[in-house]
Amino acid sequence: MKALLIKYKSVVKFILTFLSVYFVLTLAYKYYLDLSDGSKYYPDYITHLVANQSELVLNAFGYDTVIVSHPDEPSMKLIVKNKFVARVVEGCNSISIIILFVSFIAAFSARFKSTFIYMLSGSVLIYSVNLLRIAILSIGLYNYPWRRDILHTVIFPMIIYGIVFLLWMFWVNRFSKQQKKHA
Repeated sequence: MKALLIKYKSVVKFILTFLSVYFVLTLAYKYYLDLSDGSKYYPDYITHLVANQSELVLNAFGYDTVIVSHPDEPSMKLIVKNKFVARVVEGCNSISIIILFVSFIAAFSARFKSTFIYMLSGSVLIYSVNLLRIAILSIGLYNYPWRRDILHTVIFPMIIYGIVFLLWMFWVNRFSKQQKKHA
């Protein structure tokens, strides 16, 4: 067993680092959600912010959009041209995806500065793409409501997870090249 651990030390280190960072960040996010009572920002600050920013993006695209608190569940109703098209729930705010992204980058880290900058810029990119994803999904649901299932469950998750995958691949290739230069 010891020989296997020594042989696969880098793999074990990657897995343990990934799981540790993911666990800590997930617990911190759960703690944040538990503290969010929704009294000022409903249902929580980040989800509320994403809903407001999605409204701004849709209005910038020329779609008269408003958001209102959902009366029956912890979400924000997104209304395009007086038509209720989508709910912005906690899962739409991209934080869980950003936690996954950051955990992977931390587990495959390089120098602290470059790792931190990449985590930060990648998180901002994921957050921004998520806002565009919500806006485009809302436009799609407004214009093609019968395509709801494929839009929400296939195409738009593919966009956000595709961006994360491309960011990971870029990081791994960049990091691998950096390692070869220093070898």
